[in-house]
Amino acid sequence: MSEIHNPNSPGIWLVRTAAQTLGERLQTLLGGTVYRPWLQAEVTQRELFARQFARHGEWILVMASGIALRYLDGLPLDKHQDPAVVVLDEAARFAISLLSGHEGGANALAYRVGRAVGAQPIITTASEALKSLVLGIGCRRGASCAQIEAAVQLALGNQYTLAQIREVASVDVKADEAGLLEFCRHHQLPLRIFSRIQLAARPWTTKPSAWVQENLGLDGVCEPCALLAAERGILSVPKTTLDGVAVALASDTGISNDA
Repeated sequence: MSEIHNPNSPGIWLVRTAAQTLGERLQTLLGGTVYRPWLQAEVTQRELFARQFARHGEWILVMASGIALRYLDGLPLDKHQDPAVVVLDEAARFAISLLSGHEGGANALAYRVGRAVGAQPIITTASEALKSLVLGIGCRRGASCAQIEAAVQLALGNQYTLAQIREVASVDVKADEAGLLEFCRHHQLPLRIFSRIQLAARPWTTKPSAWVQENLGLDGVCEPCALLAAERGILSVPKTTLDGVAVALASDTGISNDA
């Protein structure tokens, strides 16, 4: 494969005019180039994509996964060289890491796409998928990375380690929280964001917070976030607070703190 022309600029490939609004939103939030192949009707979309495949280090394919597989047929060469590819359905429900997930950065791209449009990241690589623990984190505005680190270590205690954590989850108003973003970068953990509407639909928390209720209209942040990210899991460590930071730990495997 020839040298990638734009390694840090995602290509956003649409297959239908109905996806243009979503494509433009992705471009606004993540940068990159939007491709509208129907404007070149004399060439098949698959052929056009093959010509552009090496131009970007990252691709967001807004289409069904079956179409994406046909597009990619014969193009990937090596997981250390191939572009990262994420498939996003037109309803922006799921962002699937499809190609070059770990080495190429598609897993991280799936989380970026998810945060941008509210989609659920789908990760299947063993190094990430086998990790069963999720950190839910809520914090006061301006909480530092060091404050978050201290609260997380308190919650983990002697029973768990950061090496067991798959992802960090928080509420939408924390998507740009500098200390939280720095913590995630430092530990190379993806940040998954849930909307307040999603959290309000799953309000259960062991320790409701009057401050969170007053400011966000929610009973809590860290526990609902951890439980939503772990899906069918349970709390392994309930809400633990320190210096304006609240942390909860949930497990996909159903292993509680009392096990």
